[in-house]
Amino acid sequence: MYVWPNYKTKEELKEAIKAGKIVTIFEANPLLPGTPDGTVAIEGPHPEAYRWFAQATLKDGRITNVK
Repeated sequence: MYVWPNYKTKEELKEAIKAGKIVTIFEANPLLPGTPDGTVAIEGPHPEAYRWFAQATLKDGRITNVK
């Protein structure tokens, strides 16, 4: 799964979450189910070669925590 907005580094993503910005996820494959609450694997940036991977916690479709 990917994040929106498209952060170039995991550190940028963590800073955005810490600052309270709205960050959501999306799945590029339309055959997979929607975005559940709970824990998911994310990767970025897109559509480039991935430079970072993380585990994110979702609540109401928003990322609340990144590991």
